Amino acid sequence: MSSPPIPFPVFLVIASLLISPSLSQTCSSQKFTNNKVYTRCSDLPALKSFLHWTYNAENSTLDVAFVAPPDKPDGWIAWAINPKDTGMVGAQTLFAFKNSKGEMVVKAYDISSYTSIKESSKLWFDVKVSAAEFSGGLMRLFATLVLPEKGKTTLNHVWQVGPSVSNGFPAKHDFQPGNLNSKGTLDLLSGESKSGASGDSKVKRKNIHGILNAISWGILFPIGIIIARYLRTFESADPAWFYLHVSCQCSAYIIGVAGWATGLKLGSESKGITYNTHRNIGIALFSLATLQVFALLLRPKKDNKYRFYWNIYHHGVGYTMLVLSLINVFKGLDILDPATKWRSAYIGILVVLGAIALLLEVITWIVVLRRKSNKSTKPYDG
Repeated sequence: MSSPPIPFPVFLVIASLLISPSLSQTCSSQKFTNNKVYTRCSDLPALKSFLHWTYNAENSTLDVAFVAPPDKPDGWIAWAINPKDTGMVGAQTLFAFKNSKGEMVVKAYDISSYTSIKESSKLWFDVKVSAAEFSGGLMRLFATLVLPEKGKTTLNHVWQVGPSVSNGFPAKHDFQPGNLNSKGTLDLLSGESKSGASGDSKVKRKNIHGILNAISWGILFPIGIIIARYLRTFESADPAWFYLHVSCQCSAYIIGVAGWATGLKLGSESKGITYNTHRNIGIALFSLATLQVFALLLRPKKDNKYRFYWNIYHHGVGYTMLVLSLINVFKGLDILDPATKWRSAYIGILVVLGAIALLLEVITWIVVLRRKSNKSTKPYDG
């Protein structure tokens, strides 16, 4: 009796798994060209990576094989032990990548900070043997380590992948959720690898920080300036334009302070990661905005002799803030690197606001010139 034919959708799924084994691959299904067998393995929860190891408690020796797909064929992979913390800072790291001759090599680095990554021949552990290979879209890093603390069976480990190597030095990796979640604790005896769960929450806080600041400094603040510059030209809009302007700018300030506070919190949690330009502009914006709020309280009356100087100060600081806010929003977009549609959406909003401002500028000049013309042609009545 013949067996029933396989439904076409099921056939496609099976065929895709056969064509792309990496989609269904687990650490237990992996085999190495040197026929090396490890006692334990773990499917790591980030970056489609795998770790194999054998631990010998008698001589505190750890044989490891780290397997991961690099971002690009000329990229790199890295596996590290951090003896003091759970992140990359302080990690004792093994990098695998192609050298200038196209050969796979393994180099050791001591990462004392994100800005200080130095190749080192002496790490927290001794490296007895190291090697690497690249095939099937996967890089494999092999090493035999001697741990300095006997009986220490739980380690903080970190793993990472990167896009390229420049002059024999690994280029900076991405800061996507997978890259931020590529850390955890490894129990050498039980085989458990627990991942740090703080990466996703940090990404959410970054997104919140970006949204708050884009709305405040990038949208509400320019709208407030448009209201103040153009609506006050029309006598019928007085004093409504003033209250609209104040409401818009105060809302922008409150939301901006919330965004600034989340930025400070993120900075304190991201030791070694500093975006100097973005941070400095943010501090300048907060300081200038606070001065503007106090300036509102000290605003002289129209007939006061200091009102002229107050206007110069208020307008000058306002336009300076406008330029800085737009620059910093785009700096933030470069850091967050969101989907293209979000950048396009914000640019679209700016284009609309710019078109409205241009139209109102033309109308304003027409109104002002007509008023001057009417005054000049008005007969003089003794």
